[in-house]
Amino acid sequence: FVDIAGLVKGASQGEGLGNKFLANIREVDAIVHVVRCFDDEDVIHVSGSIDPVRDIEIINLELSLSDITQIEKRRERLKKLIKNSKEALLEDNVLEKISSDLEKNDISRTLTLTSEERVLVKPLGLLTTKPIIYAANVTENCLKNGNKYCEEVLRIAKDQGAEMVIVSAQVESELIELGEEERQDY
Repeated sequence: FVDIAGLVKGASQGEGLGNKFLANIREVDAIVHVVRCFDDEDVIHVSGSIDPVRDIEIINLELSLSDITQIEKRRERLKKLIKNSKEALLEDNVLEKISSDLEKNDISRTLTLTSEERVLVKPLGLLTTKPIIYAANVTENCLKNGNKYCEEVLRIAKDQGAEMVIVSAQVESELIELGEEERQDY
């Protein structure tokens, strides 16, 4: 696991940690997107309110914009190779298919690619083709059954063919401070 600081709106244009963040996650095999699903006035949200759907959409948009830029650069380089290479033509066709989905605001992880096509685009590290798990971060009281926010995250996960788990960073933080025996008992 690689823990990377949160992504903000405008990251694909360099906002926040921007492109550094995006470069770091290009190397991972899957993404765990921790989504805030709790109300707490003492914990400030960067957007000023709790809205997991908005937060997921912002992240997915930034990932898509970054991938579109990657695809455009690669397709520009492929133009020179297409005349003499069937593989370059196939790669260009796959990138066109992915790009078309992204421009329609569809996440490419729902796009069906053959194993050969996946091999062709793997070196690009496209973020929207990586499997994703949404981690709905809740309070301890909601850890067992979730809450209304978790239902929204689950709906999005199902639409994307993704997974969702319920976690409580608060509980995890408290567990770290316990001794080994207390942690096991808890």
